[in-house]
Amino acid sequence: MRFGKKLRNSVYPPWEDQYMDYAKLKGMLREDEDDPTWTEDDENKFCDETLNVQLEKVAAFQAETFKALEDRAAKTGEKLRDLAPEDGAKKGDITAGRFKEIEEELDGITNETKELKKYSNINYTGFLKIVKKHDRKRGNHYKIRPMVQLRLSKRAFNSEEGYAPLLNKLSMMYYVVRQQLDEAPEPINSADAQSETQNGERYVAYKFWIHMENLLEVRTFILRRLPVLVYSEQSSKGLDSQGDPTLNSLYFDNPDFALYNQKVERQVDASSIRIRWAGQLKESPELVIEQKIIHQNGSSEERRFPIKEKYIQAFIKGEYKMEKSIQKMERQGQPEAKVAEFKNTVDSLQKFILDNDLQPVLRANYTRTAFQKPQDDKVRMSIDTSLAFIREDAIDANRPCRAPNNWHRLDIDNSAMEYPFSNINQGELSKFPYALLEIKVKEDGIKKHPQWVDDLMSSHLVHKAPRFSKFVHGVATLFEDNVNNLPFWLSEVETDIRKDPQAAFEAEEERKARRAADEQVVGSFLGTSRPSASYKAAVSSPMAKSYMQERMAAEASAGRRSNFTGKSKSQNAATEDNEGETSNRNGGYGTLSSVFPSFSLSRYAQARREKTVQLPPGVLKPTQLIKDSGPLKVEPKVWLANERTYLKWQHICFLLGSFAIVLSNTGSHDSVRLAMGITYLVVSVFAAGWGYYMHRTRREMIVARSGKDFDNLIGPMIVSFALIIALILNFVFKACYPFLFNDEWQGFTDTKIQWREALDRNNSDAPSNSTAESMYEGMRTKLL
Repeated sequence: MRFGKKLRNSVYPPWEDQYMDYAKLKGMLREDEDDPTWTEDDENKFCDETLNVQLEKVAAFQAETFKALEDRAAKTGEKLRDLAPEDGAKKGDITAGRFKEIEEELDGITNETKELKKYSNINYTGFLKIVKKHDRKRGNHYKIRPMVQLRLSKRAFNSEEGYAPLLNKLSMMYYVVRQQLDEAPEPINSADAQSETQNGERYVAYKFWIHMENLLEVRTFILRRLPVLVYSEQSSKGLDSQGDPTLNSLYFDNPDFALYNQKVERQVDASSIRIRWAGQLKESPELVIEQKIIHQNGSSEERRFPIKEKYIQAFIKGEYKMEKSIQKMERQGQPEAKVAEFKNTVDSLQKFILDNDLQPVLRANYTRTAFQKPQDDKVRMSIDTSLAFIREDAIDANRPCRAPNNWHRLDIDNSAMEYPFSNINQGELSKFPYALLEIKVKEDGIKKHPQWVDDLMSSHLVHKAPRFSKFVHGVATLFEDNVNNLPFWLSEVETDIRKDPQAAFEAEEERKARRAADEQVVGSFLGTSRPSASYKAAVSSPMAKSYMQERMAAEASAGRRSNFTGKSKSQNAATEDNEGETSNRNGGYGTLSSVFPSFSLSRYAQARREKTVQLPPGVLKPTQLIKDSGPLKVEPKVWLANERTYLKWQHICFLLGSFAIVLSNTGSHDSVRLAMGITYLVVSVFAAGWGYYMHRTRREMIVARSGKDFDNLIGPMIVSFALIIALILNFVFKACYPFLFNDEWQGFTDTKIQWREALDRNNSDAPSNSTAESMYEGMRTKLL
């Protein structure tokens, strides 16, 4: 069906005049005329009509209608809140009729919301279709598709997340109303999450895009909490040494792309079929046929069974019904219920393929890294990289991409092609520019996810893609001419999904506050606490703090959480504040704990003594973190403080050096003074060397933006102890010398007395006065 006819058939009568005028834009292109001339004036008129008239009309109407729906939902919520029981007792005038009226109002809002989403989707597809026609017909000099995609990505009607708050609010109110009417309420499903059933277990799945610049940081963030999952079947074949497995998914559809349209339009029980295997097909891997069914409430379930390659073509044609596998299960004595379940799965999948005339149309090739704790599947994560979509259809009989009598492309599998598939025609190949992150959390009655999971999902490192599907995206990019519905996220692929950390944090805080306010209705009826009362927005994003503040806060918080896990949030908050102040008082610079950290019993010291997390094999520590990117900006006081400390050390060096030189010069013939002078000179040289070494070391730490501590007490303690010892020895030698050499000192004293008496008697035998004085001074110098 041509898109013009599709658009006319999709018009919602009350909004008939608000749709884009596709026929007018098509007529302006003069597509059916033979006149090849296309002037600049024609281009300006077409762009003005497309961007300034049609796009503005659609965007304004969508915003106005959505605002009206939000107001209606808010008024309905107020009515429902007025019916809330007081003090655990129901109000006397509450009747089932009033809840029925509210349910009818909710039905009306929900129906119009669905119509608005259809309106947005068909107009969004129309703009992409008309600019593609423009670039194909009149795009020799003017290519406007990238510009239009950018404009569309900034419009509210082109966002899946724009409808999420309203749908969540409606879902909560439905839950309350149906519970009061004694009906079985459906579980409240978030619009940005999807429930899945695998092996009898229910999971909540979240999907995100990761920019390649943030991929390493996301990997290391996950690896600190979850190890890489090793597949046993890979290990048995020796493939684990080759790194992450390369997966292939071969999707089925018919020439009308019925399965694709069902998924895009979110029809009830929309299904998808694929054949999945790991590695190269020539290595005989295990092949699995899977069917994924999405139910009305947003949950999904999977049916699968293994199959050998030689039976796939016969199974698709209906000639083989897995008889050999069934016989093998019966010979092994497996329970009849399991055999019957296998037969039902095989029959239903084969019937689905035959009834819908399905054939392989698309291959998705990607490398997957899975994260999961051994024997613990509460949290499962996977990152898909190097994602490429390849046409695998035989729709065009004249130019088929795949031989009709084969279920897969032989040119790819026989030659063992790998990413980036340079030998494939570029028109048959589409590469996804981002990595895909999928988070699955088991539904075990605990609604709250682990804190680190919430931190990752709300961070700037990931971009939410709640309804993303590899099958839908591959068909939309490679078969755009064959389909008339395109997914919302298609234009976002061409934009930069990186976000400012602070802006992402503020948006997430706003979303949490809005959701907490919406949950008041549910909390009032179920008797739970009001979420908005306990919710408190953070002051600022952790990304806006300095690295040292972030590190200190994280380590202190980790130590406190490990000791107070049993306390309430309010008690924890008060206790943490008190403990933080005590830690700052007791563990500051200059205390015993700062000199000998190993003897400190504070939680901060205990956190610092914890062992460093060892990264798994193959994961390297990043050479540069986000905090270190960008130009270096250091406050002048930091540089001046380092230089001032260096000058202080040089001042000590000059004082000690001057004292050593004076001491050694005054006692050039005295061994004791000379030795003490040399001692002081050695201490002076050490002070000069230590000061220069610390100046260079701290300068390198400042330039590298290191988070290490700048304080170091080794040098000051060495200088202090050396001076104390030198002063003590100097005092000992000076004050205790006469007592250590008593005999020599006594002889000197007797000689001096004798010389004095002889001089007094004018003894001619006594030496002259000058001679006696010189002898006296010589003896005194010798003794001292």
